[in-house]
Amino acid sequence: MTLQKLAVSLALLAALLFATPLAAMDPAWTRPFPPFRIAGNLYYVGSADLASYLVVTPQGDILINSSLESSVPLIRNSVRTLGFRFRDIKILLISHGHYDHCAGSALVKQLTGARYFVMDADVPVVESGGRDDFHYAADKSMWFPPTHVDRVLHDGDQVRLGGTVLVAHLTAGHTKGTTTWTMDETEAGRTLHAVIVGSPNVNPGYKLVGNTRYPRIAEDYAHQFQVLKSLPCDVFLGAHGGYFGLQQKYARWKAGDRNAFIDPQGYRSYIDDREQAFAAELKQQSDARRAGSHPQPPAPPPL
Repeated sequence: MTLQKLAVSLALLAALLFATPLAAMDPAWTRPFPPFRIAGNLYYVGSADLASYLVVTPQGDILINSSLESSVPLIRNSVRTLGFRFRDIKILLISHGHYDHCAGSALVKQLTGARYFVMDADVPVVESGGRDDFHYAADKSMWFPPTHVDRVLHDGDQVRLGGTVLVAHLTAGHTKGTTTWTMDETEAGRTLHAVIVGSPNVNPGYKLVGNTRYPRIAEDYAHQFQVLKSLPCDVFLGAHGGYFGLQQKYARWKAGDRNAFIDPQGYRSYIDDREQAFAAELKQQSDARRAGSHPQPPAPPPL
């Protein structure tokens, strides 16, 4: 075994041994899931709930979401199972700067040399390892390895590689730099609009009213829903498999339904549901503030 291969093996072993304990909260986060081609050059390489995507091009590949530190060996195995090389990943993207979507980024960069592109408002969080997060900064269980960002993205920026174009849409609220990715895929002679939703969820304890660390949080959530509703969507995807019914749709896909992930109505219904949940929480907090009381936190959604 060469020194380089030994270093890779040790890095992957360390990722498994020192995984964030909170991952155990949801077994689906770490449960392997069969990798598969979604459409065109877009592939699923994540776990049963933490969604990671591989975009394959002639000039190298793009990985969206590094997930947990312990997810990196799983993602690597999925990439290799599909017949691709992990070291061919040239660009690393994320949906947002929470540990369950970006804690593995430092290791992915170490193993592949990929350049890391992050939306501007999430860069301080990513480069501080979560210590600059507006809500979780003091919670050490939410920290992750600080990772250098190679390109700072802004709303509407394009990421291009090998003829593939991804567009970064700022859909802030969940984090200040939550990013929804869109791309067009050609499948069976037709163009499909793919949308990978960052996160529209209001986490437990989030202050939508009077938030001194994030004064614009409610306005950003409201703007996010405007953006999401404006996006044309054929292939509905997201940062968590639970957003878009990964396991149910994969069962149909495995049975031969290659249109299982084409779900524009499911996308609209999901966005409407999350917007209603946000509006209800905002009203509860606004009413409580006027009454001088404190609202009960909402039921925990995915991070």
